[in-house]
Amino acid sequence: MQSARPGNESGEIGDNPRAYARWVMHAAQLGDADAQATLGQLLLEGRGIQKDEALALSWFRISARQDHPMAINMIGRCLENGWGCEIDLPDAAEHYRKAGDLGLDWGLYNYGQLLTRGRGVERDLVAAYVLFEQAAAKGHAKSMNLLGRFHHEGVVVPKDVQLARQWYQRSAEAGDFRGQYNHAAELVETGDESQACLWLERALATATPGFLQAAYPVLLGSALSGIRDMGLRYQRQAQQA
Repeated sequence: MQSARPGNESGEIGDNPRAYARWVMHAAQLGDADAQATLGQLLLEGRGIQKDEALALSWFRISARQDHPMAINMIGRCLENGWGCEIDLPDAAEHYRKAGDLGLDWGLYNYGQLLTRGRGVERDLVAAYVLFEQAAAKGHAKSMNLLGRFHHEGVVVPKDVQLARQWYQRSAEAGDFRGQYNHAAELVETGDESQACLWLERALATATPGFLQAAYPVLLGSALSGIRDMGLRYQRQAQQA
């Protein structure tokens, strides 16, 4: 989800991913920071080129020397997950912080996630909330959903279900499957089963297998037949993944 740059202006890499990867490599070798970050992403995912996480990290580092925000963020991702390197959470946090300072929404979000969990940094929910606010102001859908959770649960801010519902809806409309699921859950609470099912269907299109695995038992336990039917669809997709 955190791609360095779309393949072209439409966001697609086209019908010939190998040719696209060759073009990106040529531009990267000529020193283009965007292309260097994109090449790192292609190598990380093995799109149009042989997957090589260590080489991907090298290209992210080359791009980061030109202060490319997404490249810096992706170094953090590699360090957090051990992609092409040893896991180093404090260093990952530092790279996320740098990317956030450069205005990247993903950097703000990722640094906030580490602060929320106390991974590589001291746990600080207040600072995390501020970062999610900053990312949400840039249109970051996942951060909007997390703001909803803060307000729903009354963590570091007063409990405010109505405000939480507004954030869930904004997150859902911006395309985050967790926001779509949470928005659907709130619609169920307000008695709008049909709209809830529509948002659950949208979430189903992009949800991860792990999320589906956790969500379907909850849906199957609903008193509403439409929600239970969605639970069966979630279960089938989770089992097929």
